[in-house]
Amino acid sequence: MTREPDVNVVGGELLPCSNDPLTGFFRDGCCSTGAEDEGSHTVCVVMTEEFLEFSRAAGNDLSTPRPEWGFPGLQPGDRWCVCAARWLEAHEAGFAAPVVLGATHARALEVVPIEALTAFAAAPALGDTRD
Repeated sequence: MTREPDVNVVGGELLPCSNDPLTGFFRDGCCSTGAEDEGSHTVCVVMTEEFLEFSRAAGNDLSTPRPEWGFPGLQPGDRWCVCAARWLEAHEAGFAAPVVLGATHARALEVVPIEALTAFAAAPALGDTRD
């Protein structure tokens, strides 16, 4: 699989999104992307109950574990690389989850305006070196 350069939406090195649960199109903990990632799983979000409910109603249940796919199911507070178009859809409906800018791939900007992402920037957790 091909991989695009790991640059985040603010022009720096792409930071990890989550290793627990392990996320990313390449399942390497980062929102890295490449030509095979047709869904552009490039936006690192901090899950909220509202976003999980919106996603479930839109046909993508992120809460239910799917062990056959190695998917643990997500809970509020988990970080996950979501499709840029799905995040934008949630944003437009008023259910956007907070975005970890340093861990969101620059390719997300092909779909989501930087102003929308920065308006929902997650506050870094105290002592969290992932942000």
